[in-house]
Amino acid sequence: MGFSVARVDEIEPKGPGGAVRFVRRELGVQAFGVNWFELPAGATGREHDETSSGQEEVYVVVRGDGSWRVDGEDLSVSAGTVLRVDPESTRCPVAGPAGLTFLAIGAPCGAYEPRGPF
Repeated sequence: MGFSVARVDEIEPKGPGGAVRFVRRELGVQAFGVNWFELPAGATGREHDETSSGQEEVYVVVRGDGSWRVDGEDLSVSAGTVLRVDPESTRCPVAGPAGLTFLAIGAPCGAYEPRGPF
């Protein structure tokens, strides 16, 4: 099959508090990781880095607001914010009063080979 499709609300919530939906697994993606996270109001996500995996991560805030603590610095985020984090940087999402829904997309640095002017 040349494609796969899923609805986020049909992917079973897993992880601590059911905060993550494993989109990559559901779609069968093999080139990068992608997961959907829903943190309730005031919740703090898992602080971590990706040094061992070497993954550069991009977070796309879909709904809500809050902050990302990156290497000890708090960055305000809201719907429409896109944030990139180096593998070695420590990161932790913190949901604001409206909760925080975001996509996390990652792959090892250097895995992508740019094509064309885009």
